[in-house]
This record gives sequence, C-alpha cells and structure tokens, in this order.
Amino acid sequence: MSTVTAPRTQSPAPARPRTRLDWRLRFAVLSLIWGFSFLLIKVGTEGYAPFQVTLGRLVFGTAVLAAAMAVKRERLPRGGRVWGHMAVAAFFLNALPFSLFAYSELTIPSTLAGICNATSPLWGMALSLVALSEDRPTRVRFAGLGLGFLGVLTVLGAWQGFHGLDATGTAMALLASLSYPIGWIYVRRNLAGTGNSHLSMTGAQLLLATLQLAVVTPLFTSVPDHFSLVPLLAIAALGALGTGLAVLIQYGLVAEVGPTTAQMVTYFIPVIATAAGVAILGESLRWTTPVGAVVVLAGAALTQLRRGA
Repeated sequence: MSTVTAPRTQSPAPARPRTRLDWRLRFAVLSLIWGFSFLLIKVGTEGYAPFQVTLGRLVFGTAVLAAAMAVKRERLPRGGRVWGHMAVAAFFLNALPFSLFAYSELTIPSTLAGICNATSPLWGMALSLVALSEDRPTRVRFAGLGLGFLGVLTVLGAWQGFHGLDATGTAMALLASLSYPIGWIYVRRNLAGTGNSHLSMTGAQLLLATLQLAVVTPLFTSVPDHFSLVPLLAIAALGALGTGLAVLIQYGLVAEVGPTTAQMVTYFIPVIATAAGVAILGESLRWTTPVGAVVVLAGAALTQLRRGA
C-alpha cells in the first residue's frame, strides 16, 4: 500500500549577506594609495603649479565624497558655528598640508616627503601635552618622542650638516606633518559631539578646503599655456583615490577594527613612498634615509602606546 504525500512547499532561500572585502585587504589598499600619493604629487608638480595641484586634488576628492553622500543620502551639517570651526579644520587638515607637501616636492624627493609625513604622531604627542590636559604621557611615550626626533635627525643627516638637502623644502614637509595634529586637536576640542556623521563632516570639510584653494590659487598662479596629460592624470588619481576613496576606506576601517588598528597605516606609508620613489621615479637613496625612517616609525609607535596597553 503506497501513501501519497502532499508536495512540500519550499521556503524562500535566506538572503545572502553582502560580501565585504576583508579589512586586511582594504588596509593594504589604503596603505598603497597613501604611499603612492607622494609620487603622484611629484608627477603633478612637473606640469602644474603646487597650488593648482592642490586645488585639483581637492576638487576630485570632494567629488568622490559628494557622490558617496548622495548614495547614502547624507546631508551637509547645519549651523554657522559648526561651519566656522570646520573652515579652520579644513585649513589645517587639507588646504595647508596639501599645499606645503606640493611645494616641498619641488625641491625634495618624494621619498623624503613621505618620511616627513610619518612624523605626525610625534608632533601630535608633543602638542597634546600642551593642548589636551587629559592626555597624560608615560615614560615609554616620552622615550618614543625622543627616539622619533632622533630618527628625523638621522634621515636629514644632521651630523653631516644636512648636506645635499634643501632646507626650505624639508621644512615645508615637516610643517605639513605638524599641521595634521594641530587640525585634529582643534576638531577634538571644537567639533566633537555635533551629531553629524563622519561622511557628512568630511564632505563639508573638503568642500571648504576646495573653496579656500579656489580663492588663493588665482592670486598666485596663472592659467597654464597647455595642459599636460600625465600630470593631470596624476592629480586626478591623487584626488579621487588619495583623498576621496582613501577617506571612505579609512572610516570603514575605523568603524570595523577601531582607530588604533586603522591608524597603523601611518607606519606603512613611508615604506611604500620610498619604494615607489626609488623604483618608479629613480630617486636616489642614502643609507641614512631607511635607517632614520625605521627609527622614526619606532618612536611614533611608542608615542601611541597608552597606559595599561
């Protein structure tokens, strides 16, 4: 005797979760993008004035952030006070350091600019001692500060009288790296807890920096006689990838693995910048550069250690 069973209705298959690129791969991509940024600046300045390189970088970067905001339906922040503070942040975090790095690479190699960029954590700790009373340093962090600046002197070949280095260009690159922690401390003290998303704040910040350069650039530069293609492509990549896409990747990493892990990208940037400058641009490399860079990075890592870590 056979039995007949009713056909079983199949339940709909569960929706597959969206596959997301592993954070380690995104970390590596971010390191490469920012490491190659100094090479792109160098190539850009071969066809355009530094202010023009910076303005182009900001225009392309702002366009990427605007597109991301449109996709996520984010709105720009509101309030005159917020926009006033953001204008200051845009100057110290974008307009000033981007311009200084562009000017510095007129006279110094992209490898040296990339290493100077790695001194930002050192400047940040030194400034936090004065500006942030709640940030209490330990002996290890003090040691890291001293070790880091010893590494800077090694990179520059201080005992040789800084032979072969352009003092003005090097000073500009170091000032650019100093500008970043000034901007972040300002943001921490004046823009924390505004209720706006990171994407919204960064998009507005890049927009303000673009407007600042749009005012300054015509005052100090003239329209190029011809538009060099390769430098123009370098500027487009610098803005769209090194400024726009990189910021989106960075915030995704911070949200997923935390700021401590995400900021470790700082220690890979000078390595990649040095390799790119030597391999692609044929820049010379003295033994003091890699040795000093290792000392700088070791010192910077120590300054990031917190009590009980």
